[in-house]
Amino acid sequence: QVQLVESGGGLVQAGGSLRLSCAASLSIFSINLMGWYRQAPGKQRELVAAISSGGTTNYADSVKGRLTISRDNAKNTVDLKMNSLKPGDTAVYYCKARRRDRDNRPHDYWGQGTQVNVSS
Repeated sequence: QVQLVESGGGLVQAGGSLRLSCAASLSIFSINLMGWYRQAPGKQRELVAAISSGGTTNYADSVKGRLTISRDNAKNTVDLKMNSLKPGDTAVYYCKARRRDRDNRPHDYWGQGTQVNVSS
């Protein structure tokens, strides 16, 4: 089991910045992939950014150049630095961890989410 706790959400004006943080209950060395997703009202949850245990990153086209995902293995945290925020970034942001078991089956764990509101 992996427990994830997000923090850092809030209200910001368009063009502003926020940093979200996701703290894992165990060493993220054992987690194959960690990512940030978001879900806006009436929309499906979508991938925002992901980072592998080896440090490879992947971003949604809509956030490239504005959002940066990073991991701190010593603190067992994965952060999402968000710059140049737009009203369209308003959503609940969720942290997800994926671990693979001995049979290489994936197991996904989610945090409770943190609200980000960007005003125009």
